[in-house]
Amino acid sequence: MINKTIFRQYDIRGIVNEDLTFENSKLIGYFLGLTIKEKIQETPYIVVGYDVRTHSNMLFEALISGLNLSGCKVLNIGLVATGVNYFASFQEFFINEENIKPTASVMITGSHNAKKYNGFKITINNEPFFGDELLALYERISKNQNIKIPLNLDFIKIDAKKLYIDFMLNQFSHLKKFHIPFVIDCGNGVANTVLCDILDELNLNYTGLHLTPDGEFPNHHPDPTNEKNLEDIKALLKDECNLGFAYDGDADRIAVLTQKYNIKGDMLALLFSKTMKNPVIIGEVTYSQNIFDELNTESKTIMNKTGYSNLRLKLKELNADLAAEVSGHIFFNDRYYGYDDAIYATFRVLELLYKGIDLDFELDKLPKVYTSENIEIEIEEKNKFLIIKKIEEKLIQPQRGFPIIKDIIKIDGLRINFEYGWALIRASNTNALIMTKYEATTYATAISYKNAVENILNEVINEINSTTN
Repeated sequence: MINKTIFRQYDIRGIVNEDLTFENSKLIGYFLGLTIKEKIQETPYIVVGYDVRTHSNMLFEALISGLNLSGCKVLNIGLVATGVNYFASFQEFFINEENIKPTASVMITGSHNAKKYNGFKITINNEPFFGDELLALYERISKNQNIKIPLNLDFIKIDAKKLYIDFMLNQFSHLKKFHIPFVIDCGNGVANTVLCDILDELNLNYTGLHLTPDGEFPNHHPDPTNEKNLEDIKALLKDECNLGFAYDGDADRIAVLTQKYNIKGDMLALLFSKTMKNPVIIGEVTYSQNIFDELNTESKTIMNKTGYSNLRLKLKELNADLAAEVSGHIFFNDRYYGYDDAIYATFRVLELLYKGIDLDFELDKLPKVYTSENIEIEIEEKNKFLIIKKIEEKLIQPQRGFPIIKDIIKIDGLRINFEYGWALIRASNTNALIMTKYEATTYATAISYKNAVENILNEVINEINSTTN
């Protein structure tokens, strides 16, 4: 039986050979192909790329066997970063005497997850295929699991990497020989399937770490949101070198570091906005209030649900200039195609320095607040949205001593605004977790908000558990 849990909110992902197998990946390819054909009404051409994980090639063979049986044509772009996969789906390729524009894309990747994981990120007509669409795909497969799909490795090989590199060199030709020193840490993921080719051609002054793609990830895990994975790059940020870039496994997410700051996605949105005229920026509910306040002095900012598919769709819907997730997914609609690409974001950061923007100086100007990291609380999957609903009910008349609530924003969970800060409590869209985050003008105030919210959270969990038992 195919496991429903691999059909997550934003992609398909699971432990290979347990949840995600050769046989069920063939089924995914076949029924995804049929779904695409129903949307397209003509022979679809599907861009398929994969990351460096040891099982990516096996999943590629399974997936394209299913796609071929469904009547789709596979455009194989090989070992690439996710940004190159997305880029390819916006291009035209001369195939069999005609210009072909891809109708969909699949990136085989485990992203930042442990090396035993892998999965599929899917777009159709350059929009994310996610949420209810993924659940509908699961339902279709679950009712037809006995279909025999023969191995069929037919594909058309295309060179998307050269097109991507040429595009980047053209876009950022003004950076050629820019002398500022910086460090990159590719974490043995796929960033350097193109990154150093571009940096070398522009003759930029960089030091590279863990450049070779290696699915065993021998140096550290490629997840730049985890501070321990940034130790190698931080060790090189000294003397004259005050800039570093780190990437996740498929290079759609970036960490930007100086000697002073780990510059999160909301801070990057603020910095990028300084080179745009009257920009419209899509933020998300975990942003610092300082960033929203500062952005709104020069920009129009929209608070949105977190999650890279949500941000990409909202960016397109509003034709905004930029969207950014705190975790490092950065989406440029300004001069680019509106998807998250950490390699492209790298050059936009370098461009900030080229234009004379001092990253540390700009961030130093922000009012000082204490902001917690995301705090994860494991919970039963079936209860997580009920918990948020019950907390919302209790906040209508909170207990005596609860901090005075100014208002509650209900875009994605509950962002509770207090006099000196805020608390966020939301259900994870991808895991059986409740996520909380706290911000205030002082650490002590943030802790008082944390204690107050956690008291209600624990009370609700106990009530639900006692009812269930």
